[in-house]
Amino acid sequence: MRSEQEINNAIDKYSDMVWRLCMLHLKNRADTEDIFQTVFIKYAMHNKAFENDTHEKAWLIRVTINACKDLIKNFFRSKTTSLDEIMEQAALPNEDKNVLEAVLSLPQKYRDVVYLHYYEGYTASEIGQLLHKNVNTIYTLLNRSKQLLRSKLGGDEDE
Repeated sequence: MRSEQEINNAIDKYSDMVWRLCMLHLKNRADTEDIFQTVFIKYAMHNKAFENDTHEKAWLIRVTINACKDLIKNFFRSKTTSLDEIMEQAALPNEDKNVLEAVLSLPQKYRDVVYLHYYEGYTASEIGQLLHKNVNTIYTLLNRSKQLLRSKLGGDEDE
């Protein structure tokens, strides 16, 4: 672990660069603050000596970029919906509310696959992995849920 003096010197010297890199990649102040802290914690825990200032700077750049990419790839970040989008969806037309109510009235096993497929955009194979079920089982659940929804909402059998 590095000394407090080394850490403070690095923060003084490289904080602007790390901050700008984070903002460039994340475009979000809260995430930038998180990654900024993460980078300097990794710096503090890094035991190996750097050859020179250029090596230290390159290491910090690489760690910053990798931490930003890891956050961007994070499952929860990519599969979340903003509150603004939720508020827009809350004002659904009456027709869409009927569909939503019909989906919510399905048994849990059907509701999960319908939600994951139609609302979140997952493929049958991805849903199978998430729910630990065979892909063919997912297709069967989707087909049965469509039949149930048709009977509840009244739709053409040929669709």
